[in-house]
Amino acid sequence: MKKPLLWFAVLVMSMSAFLAACSGGEKSNTDDKKDNAADDSKPQDGGTMTYALDTEFKGLLNWNFYDTDGDDDIIQLFDDPLIDYDENLKAVPNIASWETDDNQNYTFTFEKGVKWHNGEELTVHDWVFALETIASIGGEHQRWSNVNTIEGAKEFNEGKADAISGLEAVDDYTIKIKFDKARVNNLENVWAYPLSRKEFEGVAPKDMAASEQVRSKPVGTGPFKVSKVIPGESVELVRNEEYWKGKPHLKKIIVKVIDSSLTTGELKNGTVDMTPFHPTVLPEVEALNNVEVIRYPGLSYYYVGFKLGTYDGKKVNMNIKKYQNTKLRQAMLYAINREEWVAAFFSGLGKPVNRPLPTAHWIAADNGDMPVQYEFDVEKAKALLDEAGYKDTDADGFREDPNGKEFVVKFSHYATGNPTFEARAKALTQYWEEIGLKTKLQMVDVNLYYDQLEKDDPSLEVFFGGWGTGTDPDPLPLWGDDTVWNYPRWVNEEAQELLEDAVDISVVGTDTEKRKQLYADWQKIFNEEVPALPILELDEVMAVNERVEGVIFDVSGPNSAHEWWVKQ
Repeated sequence: MKKPLLWFAVLVMSMSAFLAACSGGEKSNTDDKKDNAADDSKPQDGGTMTYALDTEFKGLLNWNFYDTDGDDDIIQLFDDPLIDYDENLKAVPNIASWETDDNQNYTFTFEKGVKWHNGEELTVHDWVFALETIASIGGEHQRWSNVNTIEGAKEFNEGKADAISGLEAVDDYTIKIKFDKARVNNLENVWAYPLSRKEFEGVAPKDMAASEQVRSKPVGTGPFKVSKVIPGESVELVRNEEYWKGKPHLKKIIVKVIDSSLTTGELKNGTVDMTPFHPTVLPEVEALNNVEVIRYPGLSYYYVGFKLGTYDGKKVNMNIKKYQNTKLRQAMLYAINREEWVAAFFSGLGKPVNRPLPTAHWIAADNGDMPVQYEFDVEKAKALLDEAGYKDTDADGFREDPNGKEFVVKFSHYATGNPTFEARAKALTQYWEEIGLKTKLQMVDVNLYYDQLEKDDPSLEVFFGGWGTGTDPDPLPLWGDDTVWNYPRWVNEEAQELLEDAVDISVVGTDTEKRKQLYADWQKIFNEEVPALPILELDEVMAVNERVEGVIFDVSGPNSAHEWWVKQ
């Protein structure tokens, strides 16, 4: 699953632990102190665990509609995916298992007896309902790229068919899905989160995101049930006694929002049991005697994007001229002292990258193999701007554009209660002003930020962003020419062809190395054109109180919350 990283502001919309990353199952622990095999104590029943977020959650509490981290931290506690991923990011059955002979035609079989929190049994018809809901919305829905590869989905979206022809419900627990063609990653890419037909009966797809079924009374199939939502402040979840994997140990989980400045104090006082936290407070959290910091490989990266065009609901169009000059974008990356910036604002948890992929994904090319290394070089940046025609023609210390007109970099960053966000944004503006680019910063409320990006709000020209790339490494849903999540609105025919070929069975077959090379070639194009400036990739961190047991994290996220427990 893909998602914007903001918490990390939300990851950056950030991790939320990102876990979104988004999923759960049996995982191997990366920290010996959390190795259950080394702890012979038995899980205790009961108790309440408090989970904290350091930024206000948006409140879209359904996998099918959420678009920021924070929300996904909450959803993962009460709704299960059909497909899970192991510590090697390999798909494994959860509620659904599958068979295929050709990577185009799949048969999925559901577990029987899995119930929604409203008492209705989960069936394949709920999955069809979710897929048709997304398909009816089409390109304006962030998960359209996870549905439009199913045969007949585009025709359904265009009103040419009453149903998606590639979906065949054999019975309540068996469904056949035919994709438009064989791809290596059809399984990993398909949207695997059902939607309760009973809950949303009579609600138009365009109205679902704003409904109480999403905002205040969400239901799922997971280990806990939502009992109370105070928008933007807290969510109370109670144990699902009929959970299909067995009764959870914990009686209740409270998710609450706290100011990031209070994180260390609340952890020390035991008023918070578990929380993702911003890297700037890492030294303080590590110094606590009652808290363990769990670190694990991240699937997220941060970047500075440029609005190069717009999205019309079906296609990306590069129709905004201001930042089309590649040398301008390259100069802005050379101007950033990324090592200094990462050290100042991420406490050593991040490292600069020259490609839009985290190292944890097997398709990530070696940073050293990228054509341009973008080492901090102010003189190189200035020379590139000179070559591109951006020169100070009026001797005011700032460069005009090639036509001699005033040029101002209008830079946007999301705003939360974390004061370091504005500080790090200002640091970037200072780097650019050092090379003569006048820069104006605007901080935008985090709950408006990504909506504005998706709608191509003209007030956002250059923007700070991030992605938690999820378990499927394929960049096509983020950087393809037909997806709303291609926020910079970058189009490159060669790059598009490489991404399409990399998942096409007729091109790569089962040759993993051939597929990896196609992705490496794509990364090289991105590296040279920099439609977005790769800034850093980030390890994930989670603070866990010593009284909490059974919690395991790896690159795919946390294990299921039904395995968590607290010492009474």
